[in-house]
Amino acid sequence: MSDLHWLTATEAARAIAARKLSPVELMSALLERIGRLDPKLNVFIRLDGEAAMEAAKAAEAEIASGRSRGKLHGVPVGIKDIIDVAGLPTTCHSKILVDNIAAADAVCVSRLRGAGAIVLGKLSTHEFAIGGPSFDLPWPPARNPWNPEHHPGGSSSGSGSGVAAGLFPMALGSDTGGSIRNPASACGIVGLKPTYGLVSRRGVFPLSFTLDHVGPLTRNVTDNALMLDIIAGHDPLDPGSAAAPAGHYASGLERGVRGLRIGFIRHFHETDLVADPEVSAGLENVARTLQAAGAEVRDVRLPILGEFGAVNRVILQSEAWAIHGPWLRERPGDYGKLARRRLLAGAFFSAGDYVQAARRRLEMIAAVEDALREFDVLLCASAMDPPSRIEDAAATERTYPRQARTPFNVTGHPALAMMAGLSRGGLPLSVQFVGRYFAEATLFQVAGEWERAAGIDQKHPPVM
Repeated sequence: MSDLHWLTATEAARAIAARKLSPVELMSALLERIGRLDPKLNVFIRLDGEAAMEAAKAAEAEIASGRSRGKLHGVPVGIKDIIDVAGLPTTCHSKILVDNIAAADAVCVSRLRGAGAIVLGKLSTHEFAIGGPSFDLPWPPARNPWNPEHHPGGSSSGSGSGVAAGLFPMALGSDTGGSIRNPASACGIVGLKPTYGLVSRRGVFPLSFTLDHVGPLTRNVTDNALMLDIIAGHDPLDPGSAAAPAGHYASGLERGVRGLRIGFIRHFHETDLVADPEVSAGLENVARTLQAAGAEVRDVRLPILGEFGAVNRVILQSEAWAIHGPWLRERPGDYGKLARRRLLAGAFFSAGDYVQAARRRLEMIAAVEDALREFDVLLCASAMDPPSRIEDAAATERTYPRQARTPFNVTGHPALAMMAGLSRGGLPLSVQFVGRYFAEATLFQVAGEWERAAGIDQKHPPVM
């Protein structure tokens, strides 16, 4: 097999199970690629290459003796560095936790290992999943493989960059205000924020208990569904975990969209935050393509983005202050500038602000639920602009908040971001699909139709 680095997780797992591909051969190819490209991309905080190769040798021996651990046997995965991997530091990309060694795997990591996946190492993030991209931290920020002069989105920045660059076929990320879907949008891959509570957060450093989600980043929709099948499920030791049935997320991937009702939230990008014309054109193309495939596409309205953003900000920063307040009092200089500024803002919200935001949040949940009684899936923008240059702090500060991802952290509905095309400058444009609670299979059904029609899973960064 040539170009092993572009194998999807599904392809790699099937080839390994059929003994057409050696886990050691795959691991060797990826480690060589990481050694060559990661100095340009800064994807890894901690590459655990020696342990990964030993695990690949063990996986190969198991296959040779007729044993398999599961659906991802021998397939490498990258882990965002706010998620615990036993024996490795969980630094959250911060000086504060530079020596924080995890005693055990997070539940999501344990489930991946149980399915046979091999952990390659810990990946760059924005500091504590909020402060970035930053140049004043112990490690440099990750860069975008489509053009390393541009940012890869965040806060799951290394996860998005590494998957897009072919350093590993899948990664774990977290999403509190869009932090899986932002790198998926900027790097042209598939990122899912699942339904709130579907994936356990035990062993994941928190940012906001009310808004935090864990989910998969992959190069195609099939892999995303496969990964969710493995990491989803009730965890009685996570207070936010949902006791809901999980699994069979790929069941509708081949059904197409004929007869599905799709609500297009145009006002997000047409009036609330006017999008770059290329983004708008990309969204219209997605809507036309799905309509041509048999879906019914009609406009729908939700509360405006500014209201969703305000509620997200009050809840996130209040809860983040509750977590970080002691360190910010004792060690403020050990934070990077961006994280310190964003976290300190939480000190100035009152209990009344928090309660009013929580009350308004319930009204917003009801508004999205009303829309999803009329429609099977909602379609809207993710990012309003292509990713800016990473060293242009002013442009990044301006464009990062220009997005439509935070509404669905506020409401907890599943939301998936993926490529909608490429800008004239060769950078990814994006689209977002939103579904009913625990209806990720329908999201994958719609996303799979768009992927097949546009062939976006075959588009890779040209410089890679």
